Amino acid sequence: MRKIAVIGAGITGITTTYALLNRGFEVTVFDKNRYAAMETSFANGGQLSASNAEVWTQWSTIFKGLKWMTQRGAPLLVNPKPSWHKYSWMAEFMANIPNYKANTIETVRLAISARDHLRGHAAAEGFEFDLEQRGILHVYDCKPDFDKAAKVNDLLAEGGLERHAVTPDEMQKIEPALQGNLYGGYYTQSDFTGDIHSYAKGLGAACKRRGAVFQYDAQVETLTKCTDGIDVRWSDKTGHVSDHFDGIVICAGVRSRDLAAQLGDRVNIYPVKGYSITVQMEDDTSRAAAPWVSLLDDKAKIVTSRLGPNKFRVAGTAEFNGYNKDIRNDRIEPLVKWVEKLFPDISTEHAIPWAGLRPMMPNMMPRVGAGRAPQVFYNTGHGHLGWTLSAATAEIVADSILQASQKNSR
Repeated sequence: MRKIAVIGAGITGITTTYALLNRGFEVTVFDKNRYAAMETSFANGGQLSASNAEVWTQWSTIFKGLKWMTQRGAPLLVNPKPSWHKYSWMAEFMANIPNYKANTIETVRLAISARDHLRGHAAAEGFEFDLEQRGILHVYDCKPDFDKAAKVNDLLAEGGLERHAVTPDEMQKIEPALQGNLYGGYYTQSDFTGDIHSYAKGLGAACKRRGAVFQYDAQVETLTKCTDGIDVRWSDKTGHVSDHFDGIVICAGVRSRDLAAQLGDRVNIYPVKGYSITVQMEDDTSRAAAPWVSLLDDKAKIVTSRLGPNKFRVAGTAEFNGYNKDIRNDRIEPLVKWVEKLFPDISTEHAIPWAGLRPMMPNMMPRVGAGRAPQVFYNTGHGHLGWTLSAATAEIVADSILQASQKNSR
């Protein structure tokens, strides 16, 4: 098993390709877009955040979703329109509530493991991605929310993460631009931020230099299992094309569910829409007012990243609304208002909106490793933590393929 197809050129697909090349495989990458990282990996919140590794499988998430169903600008919004996929996924989500603690701890461990790989790849290949190693500051405006975060802190510590409480005065020293009447916060110095799109482009270019073949503008139509591998059939500007591969890795985001079904596997991914704005700071006043330390407002479910001197990324919200990528003003407006409230001197005149579909499994854990067939593998379903976890899960799946290849060669 030497010739591998990777379906998807987002952050998981690109990091998987790089990990496979490092192990001596021949890799062909397929993506329906013209460039790498044009969907969920295009304009996310930018945080590489082990401190945000708490999974959502709690009863409090269910109660909040019910409470907010009629609030169009709520942090979590569920479209009540009947859908078997949506409601069956939610039933599985509730069934995974007993696994909340174990899955949170495992996610922290994966996030910590991914850090060195991400930075190491960029250093080895010599590309920039607006890396800011200033930590992430969680902010709270009331005692009950702050006290709840203390319980989460215990789980993060079990996973190996150091995150400590800070007072409002200490928060001001960590990030002088921070304003507002805040009760307290938690600071994770080891977390960092960067531009996911720039990273995927940079690592993708490195993969191409090292021999990976990229099939862009390629709509994968059918995947067929054979005794000795997988036949991939796709369409591009030349028409219908097919090729044979020894193995395949599905890294196709929200489309992974349908592709897995063709291969006899159930990968129950649901698309959870997230929004962001990228504030273009064209004046000195805005640039001086914007924070450099990454923030996470737990109540509003909003995160920020400073992507170089002139860009301020603000992202958040979760929307259960099927495979819909429409950018809704009533979901973007809370992000803009949040900036104007906490950072009133930043001009939001040029705030570019974006929406992407997070591929989320009902247990909030990525689907990583082998499928039913010996030549089929997965690295998908990372939800809101694809940027944070991808480099670690890429190493895991590449090791699995290497072991399978060595076993078959005996």
